[in-house]
Amino acid sequence: MATTTIKEVVDFLETIAPSVYQESYDNCGLLTGNQKDIVQRILVTLDCTEAIIDEAIAKRCNLVVAHHPIIFGGLKKLTGQNYVERTIIKAIKNDIAIFAIHTNLDNVLQGVNKKIAEKIGLTNLRVLAPKKGTLMKLTTFVPLEAKEKVLQALHAAGAGSIGNYKNCSFQLVGEGTFQPTGNANPALGKIGRQETVQEVRIEVLFATPNKSHLIAALKKVHPYEEVAYYLHQLENENPEVGSGIIGELEKPMELLPFLTSLKTNMNTACIRYTQPLPLPIKRVAICGGSGSFLLPQAIAAKADVFVSADFKYHEFFNADGKIVVADIGHFESEQFTKDLLSVVLTEKFTTFATTFSTTNTNPISYL
Repeated sequence: MATTTIKEVVDFLETIAPSVYQESYDNCGLLTGNQKDIVQRILVTLDCTEAIIDEAIAKRCNLVVAHHPIIFGGLKKLTGQNYVERTIIKAIKNDIAIFAIHTNLDNVLQGVNKKIAEKIGLTNLRVLAPKKGTLMKLTTFVPLEAKEKVLQALHAAGAGSIGNYKNCSFQLVGEGTFQPTGNANPALGKIGRQETVQEVRIEVLFATPNKSHLIAALKKVHPYEEVAYYLHQLENENPEVGSGIIGELEKPMELLPFLTSLKTNMNTACIRYTQPLPLPIKRVAICGGSGSFLLPQAIAAKADVFVSADFKYHEFFNADGKIVVADIGHFESEQFTKDLLSVVLTEKFTTFATTFSTTNTNPISYL
């Protein structure tokens, strides 16, 4: 019977939202558990609490995949003095692994914010605040006759994708020189003889998390015994990685009908919003969870409304008559993340059941 280890699940989730995309303050990844353990069942949740661990025990799940990490700061003791310590103790006692996929899932185009955009009905989606420093450039030198084979391997490994374009590269034909010595086993030329070969300089962009995979693919197909290449970290913005999303409604709406629809679609009991503007709502910016830091970007992108959560009283003034801020609540903005994770895990793994939690972890009640 086929089995799946926790490591295999972790590795797959890394392809969905690489941990290198998490914010510096975050603590994503495997928080408890042994990567070698076989997965029995997975429980998907927004938060991981004692009640969630109890639910995992009842449903015979030995892996909890949560959006919010239960451990943010360092733990200096485990004595059960607060809910974090009690949750960790209970998980360890019952051999339950906890995996968190937080701001890295916020920061990918196919992540948390796209799920919100789908619920609201937005199209023409793009990242609101693209990140820098998440792209690299590979430069390598290939004999002319091997160019297509190497390029195909690099593209298959994820290189050369720029926005809506794929298989992108820069190529320059020139001469390469070398002299095989000692125990070399050259694909071209002879030991002790200086060689000059027509070569192509190939440059391709790729996402930083793909570096090891890309280099392995290059070395596998390159005909030379010693592959010449070098890497550059780029400061370019990555259009597919970053904070928030902006998109458009299919048809413009007046503010109050939009907010009513938003309240229904996002299943929220309360929306706090700023002064209405005279124009209808067409362009909508989104940030699941605490998003007040993105208000300047939403205004700069000429969004009509910014849907997010956790705005403080004085931060609402920063709308300044330029945009409508709609605060729908932290839990409410991210609650459908469970659906997203459940779908991708169910599609990938068939040797165990994936279920999402029925425990309400929202710490806030409304009267």
